Amino acid sequence: MDKRPDPDELLKNIQAEEARRGRLKIFLGYVAGVGKTYAMLEAAHQRKLQGLDVVVGYIETHKRAETEALVHGLDVLPRKQVEYRGVTLPEMDVDAVIQRKPQLVLVDEFAHTNVPGSRHAKRYQDVQEILAAGIDVYTTLNIQHLESLNDIVAQVTGVIVRETIPDRVIDEASEIEVIDLPPDELLVRLQEGKVYVPDQAARAIQKFFRKGNLTALREMSLRRAAERVDDQMRAYMQTRAIQGIWAASERLLVCVSPSPLSERLVRTTRRLADELNA
Repeated sequence: MDKRPDPDELLKNIQAEEARRGRLKIFLGYVAGVGKTYAMLEAAHQRKLQGLDVVVGYIETHKRAETEALVHGLDVLPRKQVEYRGVTLPEMDVDAVIQRKPQLVLVDEFAHTNVPGSRHAKRYQDVQEILAAGIDVYTTLNIQHLESLNDIVAQVTGVIVRETIPDRVIDEASEIEVIDLPPDELLVRLQEGKVYVPDQAARAIQKFFRKGNLTALREMSLRRAAERVDDQMRAYMQTRAIQGIWAASERLLVCVSPSPLSERLVRTTRRLADELNA
């Protein structure tokens, strides 16, 4: 007797599991201060107006007045107080979120490292547990926290980012929304004290928030989002058996001549084409 599982039944079980799992939306930025938390809170208020049960699991306003104002009107769950080396530190209370079981919970700073002794080492693992309980999650993330970009970020900025998350975590997100702000506008916000307090802002401008760094990080976030859209398009074509390639990605043209430099130009263009899937 054939005891192998029925493929149709397996597929049905997988689809049922996916239907029960919460959906993850990531508000992706390239650095602090571009407006990720603000955009997440605005979106949460819109969902609340649509009748959804929305709560704040963990939010970090950094004492920005406009961000703090948006927290008002939302149900904020108390933070869990964790003792570590004689100091009490606040963390998200995962059990309280699951017990409350809202339709949507806001969880700021996706790449955050939890206090040692917490159930999970990283906040993204807390989020995965909440998603498994069937609760939708909105969260925020800066591009430099992606594990695969760690070396590049260190090379560009001179700063080694210690808090990273695996790329697969954002690949599994249902939706990614890029929160973008031109570097010049961000630097103005920084100087006006809308990102950090004055002393912190001055140090930030001299180090991580140099315009060249911001431009490079911005490019990384936009490129990562473009890759995501390209992957979604390919998946759409595969599921619908669409043949051929849609002309929606980059196209490169290299002009060559009898010059000895032409060979180098061709090699460089080939590398760029591979990077862009052109």
